[in-house]
Amino acid sequence: MATSSHALLKVFSDNGIDRVFLVPGESYLGVLDALSDFPQIDVVTCRHEGGASFMACADGRLTRRPGVVMVSRGPGATNASIGVHTAQQDGVPLILVVGQVPKADLRKEAFQEIDYQQMFGSIAKWVVEVQEPEKLAEAAFKAIRMATSGTPGPVVLVIPEDVQQQEVEQPQWEVIRHQAVEPSQDSLQQLSTLLSKAERPLIIAGGALDSVEGRNALRNLAEQQQIPVVVSFRQHDVFPNTHELYAGELGLANPKDQIAAFESSDLIIALGTRFGDITSQSYTFPSLPRPNQTFVHVYPDDHIVGLHFSADFGFVCDPASFAVQLLELVKSQGVGGRGDWASSLNAIYKRIASWPSPAVNDGVPFVKVVEQLARVASKDTIICLDAGTFAAPVYRHFPFVYPQRLMAPLSGAMGYGTPAAVASQLRFPDRKVVCMAGDGGFLMTGNEMIAAVEHQLPILFIVSNNNCYGSIRVHQDKTYPGRHIGTTLSNPDFVGIARSFGVEAERVTHFNDIEGALQRGLQAKKPYFIEVRSSLSAILPVEAINAPAVERSGD
Repeated sequence: MATSSHALLKVFSDNGIDRVFLVPGESYLGVLDALSDFPQIDVVTCRHEGGASFMACADGRLTRRPGVVMVSRGPGATNASIGVHTAQQDGVPLILVVGQVPKADLRKEAFQEIDYQQMFGSIAKWVVEVQEPEKLAEAAFKAIRMATSGTPGPVVLVIPEDVQQQEVEQPQWEVIRHQAVEPSQDSLQQLSTLLSKAERPLIIAGGALDSVEGRNALRNLAEQQQIPVVVSFRQHDVFPNTHELYAGELGLANPKDQIAAFESSDLIIALGTRFGDITSQSYTFPSLPRPNQTFVHVYPDDHIVGLHFSADFGFVCDPASFAVQLLELVKSQGVGGRGDWASSLNAIYKRIASWPSPAVNDGVPFVKVVEQLARVASKDTIICLDAGTFAAPVYRHFPFVYPQRLMAPLSGAMGYGTPAAVASQLRFPDRKVVCMAGDGGFLMTGNEMIAAVEHQLPILFIVSNNNCYGSIRVHQDKTYPGRHIGTTLSNPDFVGIARSFGVEAERVTHFNDIEGALQRGLQAKKPYFIEVRSSLSAILPVEAINAPAVERSGD
């Protein structure tokens, strides 16, 4: 019998969704059962809903189709909420399918019942609770459209357990993407005139350029017009970091002289970026609300364009198409002395990105692991990062060149690394995936490593173990020197844990061990695990290292 659950899954399948991540639950047994009749949809069973939702986020980012995560009501949905928030912050398409209590029990405070409109309404693009079996396919169809339109994001599809089994028609609906809005030719002409006169133009490139077309359009415009490119927060792989026009990332710790140099630009093209608080340096660059420079904002969502910064030219359109059309107008124009301007920004970036050599005696500086990885990583490596200070050397120093990918949560969510690595390796089985996590983040979702074992995924897991929530310790030492309550960790034997999962593992305790361990891990045909006994002092403020401890509760 073809049920409402079959109709739901048929809509998913007809629109290219070929994988779902789930933790099974009794409140969506009808959907689970129907999955048996869709062999074209790969089912990845996870061990925690948070891990499943992170996997779906990563899959959505890689495919640009909605990543799908299925969970049970109540505890399952609350566990999965971290993925909904991450998808909203990262601007990636996600559909969270939640089983719900029977219709008759709705809004009666039934066992594990939650009103998901209230729970997810402020972070999801759309929340729908389907109460008629005949409407389930229609809701799935709209969910795909909502998740992928404008600024991509999360949709929550709630299905009571007693509307999943009824016989219904099986429609065949495929989402047709909206035609991109074309920028006004008059505005483009005005902008091209201003660009021809600009001496210090700057492109700030964002995640809406995360496609082959977007990267090519960006590079062609930058090269032809000799415009330096700085990428928005954690979007390193949209422009080659080794290019002479690369000016760095607008992130969490830009030096003042670099921001001052950016501020001296006379025309800014914010291309495909939402231009949020981190990219704009807490809304201080450029000046808020009216930038000192000619400010151009290009993004395919009218809610975003001009949201914070008043744009001289606001284009609600596809940024890749915009770049192509602008280039057609300006390609015959001269670029004056922009080469010197671009070289000056690139020189600042190179100084910041130069590899440091910290002298420590409490473990391996994790930056040295990243430095060695940068030397030996393949040209198509996918690097999946958890959140924490261990990742700072990747953002600052690793020279990403596409098709190398950076998979890191813009939301700053701990626990992203391991699930993202599993999803990335499933999506690209022939590429090398490297997961880097801190000891804190790994113990949040490291259990999902078992999926790498089950599917024989050759992921290289690298865990930085400094027995500390290092990022928070840094903030403590800056704000409350010597007072370290709550940030010291007592850790298990990570190598022993990995081996108990069936993963070959080793421990690095000295700088000289890094190269050999990485070579073994990168050449492995199965999951491989490296624990690095990393230095804590290497990440702390210099003044904190020598300061006496005022209080060490929990140390």
